[in-house]
Amino acid sequence: MTSPLYGKHILLAMSGGIAGYKIAELTRLFVKGGATVQVMMTEAAEQFITAVTMQALSGRPVYTSQWDARPDNHMAHINLSREADVMLVAPASADAIAALAQGRADDLVSLTALARRIHECPLLVVPAMNREMWAHPATQRNVAQIMADGATVIGPASGDQACGEIGDGRMLEAQDIFDDVEAFLAPKSLRGRTLLITAGPTFEPIDPVRGITNHSSGKMGFAIARAAAEAGAEVTLVAGPVHLPTPRGVRRIDVQSAQQMFDAVLPLAAHQHVFIATAAVADWRPAQTHEHKLKKAEGGASLGGVAPTLAMAENPDILAAVAKLPKPPYCVGFAAESEKLAEHADAKRRRKGIPLIVANLGPATFGRDDNALLLIDEQGQRELPEMGGRADKLSLARELIAELSERL
Repeated sequence: MTSPLYGKHILLAMSGGIAGYKIAELTRLFVKGGATVQVMMTEAAEQFITAVTMQALSGRPVYTSQWDARPDNHMAHINLSREADVMLVAPASADAIAALAQGRADDLVSLTALARRIHECPLLVVPAMNREMWAHPATQRNVAQIMADGATVIGPASGDQACGEIGDGRMLEAQDIFDDVEAFLAPKSLRGRTLLITAGPTFEPIDPVRGITNHSSGKMGFAIARAAAEAGAEVTLVAGPVHLPTPRGVRRIDVQSAQQMFDAVLPLAAHQHVFIATAAVADWRPAQTHEHKLKKAEGGASLGGVAPTLAMAENPDILAAVAKLPKPPYCVGFAAESEKLAEHADAKRRRKGIPLIVANLGPATFGRDDNALLLIDEQGQRELPEMGGRADKLSLARELIAELSERL
């Protein structure tokens, strides 16, 4: 499955601001994602980045004036807006936002925003300005007004600003804007649904230094959380110890051990439409966690030292417990196997009492950015990607979410 941006036409409108340099990278990301990009720039925007740069990155001539004579009808503001699937104003300065709020038409960007067909070409606005400008009551009134008029505001972030101050008003990074636009354009097949997802490994402490864990990176679960949020779902992600950024729009709960994951999941599960258990949860834990580090015997085993014996206790089965709730959500399990993939995964599905399990070969996917999945239910099996081979985990996640949407 391709990006939701594939085949879309983005009208990228730039106003003045030092953050304009980030738009070069954003344009590259859009084009790489399969979108076409038409750039327009205000006179102020050209003080920070050149039209030549934006033309080279977009592959299209850049428009900078409402008086541009290239269109036969001299109506660039009409023609460009009619071709677009979305109009993105980035960076959006305080002045640009004021113009949008007041319905001004004194430059190409504000004129085009005013002339577009509102329900066919939605408006996305990415603020970028000094913290005091952002906090000013006039700016806040203008932001509230454009949102009331139907615009979607993306950001801003908080952090270091070009002026040397620190605070709100900093424009989001190019990748964050890309992710938000991608999510905005994605089909909302799960709007109104709630999803609970577990991801990553668990860590079972032996002592303050050591523990039992596994190679799961959490990438597949995080990709599924992102894809579900893109599809309009309200997503809660319960994550084991991983170092991954939280997908935008997703609520995250961090845990360490299997018991902590169980305690986080069970109170939430009954209120969900779907539970997806991608986490690689340890089946066993040390029966006793030692207060201090276990020390190796003097001289080691070669001189007669004896290795400590660890008594083990069984961890709670999170997926099975959720599936046995009086009114369980639609449960999807994951099986990371090393052999007999379909046989072992289907046995796990039956044992857990769930309608769908997603199988993969653990050693071939842990830590990687791509994967191959096998979906197994009562009716049989289906491979993802359908043509065989492997695909990046986000593409697979989107295919899985599309499959779930049909099942729900």
